[in-house]
Amino acid sequence: MLNPYVFIVGCPRSGTTLLQRMLNAHPRIAVMPEAPWIPRFFDKRRGVTQEGFVTPELIPCLLAASEFAELHLDTRQLEKVLGTGESVSYSDYVSGIFDLYGNTQGKAQVGNKTPGFVRRLRTLHTLWPTSRFVHFIRDGRDVYLSTRNRVLRDPKPGVFDRWKDDPATTAALWWELNVRAGRECGVLFGSKLYYEIRYESLVRYPAEECLTLCAFLGLEYHEDMLRFNEGQPTKKTRRPVTSGLRDWRTEMPSEDAERFEAAAGALLDELGYSRSFSHPRLEKVESASKIRDALARDPRTRYGAERKELRVRL
Repeated sequence: MLNPYVFIVGCPRSGTTLLQRMLNAHPRIAVMPEAPWIPRFFDKRRGVTQEGFVTPELIPCLLAASEFAELHLDTRQLEKVLGTGESVSYSDYVSGIFDLYGNTQGKAQVGNKTPGFVRRLRTLHTLWPTSRFVHFIRDGRDVYLSTRNRVLRDPKPGVFDRWKDDPATTAALWWELNVRAGRECGVLFGSKLYYEIRYESLVRYPAEECLTLCAFLGLEYHEDMLRFNEGQPTKKTRRPVTSGLRDWRTEMPSEDAERFEAAAGALLDELGYSRSFSHPRLEKVESASKIRDALARDPRTRYGAERKELRVRL
């Protein structure tokens, strides 16, 4: 199998870092840090021709990207991947970078965890038709609790005027957009390339979920995945799989829960998440509808190239 072997995606703040750490502990696969540069350079054709071939100008662009620095690759290594002969496509070149990272980790299979790629699955699939995608889904109300007091990278609910006035509704629509974008592609890609994991199930049944995940990836299950936290340098990374870190039932104000469910209740039902309000008040439903329309018109949503491939109605 060629690299990228797998992409871990999901609505930001859904817990994808936990899954990354567990999978990275497997002796056969390494999971790279977040890499928003992958579609960015391709979309903007920075160091990439219109036909999709790499030019030497790409190397300094990569080295200047703050996210790329986490790979600890140097100019010589990147030039070696580029070669001196035939033209190299962007997809092949990035595959070579994945291979380089795998060599530094002593592993042949290399994946990536970038949550926001859930909105770029079509582009990634076009570049790497055999890559697999693991969509990590968490109850959106717990995602809201995680997002509420945390500054995130754009695009995020906080870039909208409505976030300040009604963060619960805005977060609900943002969560809905991300989850539906991933699930739509899952239908297109099929079960051989697309797999869903629920956060709630992973923290409750980690061994069983890891076993099933390994089967999807064509890997033998390894118990090191459950010991991913052992020997880690910080208190945060030493924390084992822990359930109940956030619970919207006890931590989310009733008003926020009603607003969230008025906006994204249909998706909560679809995913089997229970609701507090089976019939939110009409004023909350109407407010959610107005914010939905405002977000669809707001130029600051600026999904850029993502807008071309998203088929989900805001």
